[in-house]
Amino acid sequence: MLKQALAQNGLIAILRGLRPQEAAAIGEVLYAAGFRVIEVPLNSPEPYESIRILRSTLPADCLIGAGTVLTPEQVEQVKAAGGQVIVMPHSDPKVLRAAKAAGLFLSPGVATPTEAFAALAEGADVLKMFPAEQMGPAVVKAWLAVLPAGTILAPVGGITPDNMQVFIDAGVKGFGLGSGLFKPGMTPEDVALNAKAYVAAWNALR
Repeated sequence: MLKQALAQNGLIAILRGLRPQEAAAIGEVLYAAGFRVIEVPLNSPEPYESIRILRSTLPADCLIGAGTVLTPEQVEQVKAAGGQVIVMPHSDPKVLRAAKAAGLFLSPGVATPTEAFAALAEGADVLKMFPAEQMGPAVVKAWLAVLPAGTILAPVGGITPDNMQVFIDAGVKGFGLGSGLFKPGMTPEDVALNAKAYVAAWNALR
């Protein structure tokens, strides 16, 4: 289902710093703009409550996940809150295995081909290329030449509507969007404007 959601719209919203009291309104404008994967990093205020609110507010075709997941215990807490996707900045095998055992979708962070192959061997659904600023389109193209056919690479870090094309041309099928989409203090209207700009760029390039 994660791959299906990204096939519909390859943009992943990363809501670092989201507060529970704004979760429903922010989630609704993202869904209306076309986002179908929304992630709340666990270093946000009361992240499990925000995940619960997003899951209860948005339609079933929108996957809700957690980012910056660092331990197997956090995987269980995410699942208990209704989260469906585990996103990591790294590829700790203990966390990968806990996520797969819990029946959750998995997007670990990878920065080398060795990490990418190891994460796929553990059942990763989508590979988060992090940080994207240090791995440009040439790296994407080189990785995709050797990774299994159908592997989805999603660069995260510094992605804007203006620099997506070079990555898409290299074979990228999705992006994680952080502060360019949402920063603490933004209103739902602010987020809606950013979301529409990203979706318009994605649709034009795809």
